[in-house]
Amino acid sequence: MNWQTFSELAFSFSLTFDIIYKSLIFSLVMGFIGGALPAFRAARMNVVEAMRAA
Repeated sequence: MNWQTFSELAFSFSLTFDIIYKSLIFSLVMGFIGGALPAFRAARMNVVEAMRAA
């Protein structure tokens, strides 16, 4: 019991290998979507248009 905020911690968190593995896979997928897909789109643009859009 936390007497300053009157709240109680109702769960315990344990970091397992499965959580680490899934979070690593998720971050790699999100990094690919956020980085590679816009780069492919920019690679197909004309250089002048790409510089003008930036």
